[in-house]
Amino acid sequence: MKFEWRKQEKELYGVKTTPSLVNVPTQKYVTLSGMGNPNDKLFSEKVSALFSVAYKIKMLYKQSIEVNQEINDYSVYPLEGVWSKIFEKDELIKDELQYIIMIRQPDFITKEIFDQALETVKRKKDNPHLANISFETICDGKCIQILHKGSFDDEPVSFEIMDRYCLEHGYKRMEKKHREIYLNNANRTEKDNLKTILRFKVMDTNQ
Repeated sequence: MKFEWRKQEKELYGVKTTPSLVNVPTQKYVTLSGMGNPNDKLFSEKVSALFSVAYKIKMLYKQSIEVNQEINDYSVYPLEGVWSKIFEKDELIKDELQYIIMIRQPDFITKEIFDQALETVKRKKDNPHLANISFETICDGKCIQILHKGSFDDEPVSFEIMDRYCLEHGYKRMEKKHREIYLNNANRTEKDNLKTILRFKVMDTNQ
């Protein structure tokens, strides 16, 4: 059986254009940190490094599975990013952004497979960012999420909708940073057709 996140984890990825509450469980990721403008070449190089490792992990998993193993393949998860500002200003200055980009890994992927994949990619690819990729476990817990359609520059409109939802339903945003999950490739998709899940952690104000 092939594990496909779009079909089997609809609560997390089948998000609508209206806000909803979701409880995000503990998840495994390959991660890479950075600062600066996501439109710069440096950011693209880091994304490339992450996907190189993610696809190598998939290949090694397929090579290692046993005949009677239930899951023999899986779809690589989309790119995600946790974003914050280095300096708190009202205006958005992209050169002053701080981020952790990541690609989620299925629960059955181990640190040993990651280590093997990373070393294999390092031998074959000349990408200095490979040295800074990590394997992490992250739990976001209770979050508000929404599907944002269109340009990244228009995201404030969706965040305003999320903020109103929190106010109306008794939730409070826990931190200023937020998560973005990119459901299509920004380099191959018209801005109007981009689909991005926006998500931030919340707490119940009634507790």
